Amino acid sequence: MEDPLLPTPRRLGAGPGRGPGARFDPVHRAVAAAREVTDHPVLAAAARVGLVAYGLVHLLIGWLTWRVSRGAGGTDADQTGALETVAGTPGGSVLLWAIALGLLALALWQAGEVLLWWRGLLDAEHRTRTAVVCAKCLAKAAVYAVLGVTALLFGVGAEYEADERLRELTGETLEVPGGAVAVAVAATGVLAVGAYSVWRGATGGFMRDVDLPAAPDRWEPLIEAVGRIGYVAKGVAFGVVGVLLWRAATTADVSTATGLDGAMTAIGRTGAGPALLTVVAVGFAAFGVYALARARYPDRDPSS
Repeated sequence: MEDPLLPTPRRLGAGPGRGPGARFDPVHRAVAAAREVTDHPVLAAAARVGLVAYGLVHLLIGWLTWRVSRGAGGTDADQTGALETVAGTPGGSVLLWAIALGLLALALWQAGEVLLWWRGLLDAEHRTRTAVVCAKCLAKAAVYAVLGVTALLFGVGAEYEADERLRELTGETLEVPGGAVAVAVAATGVLAVGAYSVWRGATGGFMRDVDLPAAPDRWEPLIEAVGRIGYVAKGVAFGVVGVLLWRAATTADVSTATGLDGAMTAIGRTGAGPALLTVVAVGFAAFGVYALARARYPDRDPSS
């Protein structure tokens, strides 16, 4: 959506022969052409498939987490575990390819919003705000792309364990000079993502990703409720991941470096582990429902 606070090409003097801004004419034309691609109805439809896949993955994570809370062994309560579950179903390979292509299309569709907002980077008055908005948009696109590539790996039969790969990467990083600092910085970033997710859930800012005018009024309270629960649950889970990664940085104990599945295991080892895991499971399932609602009424506004 257009933001009236951000400069348009005309305000920047981008028109033919309009002062120094004229040199941006070829760039504006190229961006406009790229924008037409990312706004194409076919890509938008594929992006909806990606949003449905994103929701289903979170529903599966919720289910796997619930199984862990009941003492099920050999269960990875994370994205790879969810994709492994899909792979084990009849026609799993076809489903994985559909999930992968949908998520990659979703990443491209979401990243396309930068093509609208980037003009603010040319204006000092709006540069900071625009940079933050573009960063949020690209961060969302990156999340979808990584999950899409992971699904693609499973689709071609490759084996991938997120927790194992994270421990390997952490160990390799700790072995180089300044590696502990790098891991600590990464841990801080994960903690920040967790805190942002909790804040987003608490404030309801995620509702800007839903096309509210298109959604029936009676559904808005439900969408908001499941979204709040889901974002807070995800934020807590990411916070645990950040704490475990920080511990690895400060103790050089690579075994504590773990992803979402390891965070679930850590939560399960606490005194109220089963109960807490059940709450987290409900939270991830709620986020899955929210993502499905967003697939029905999508909006890619990154200004939230």
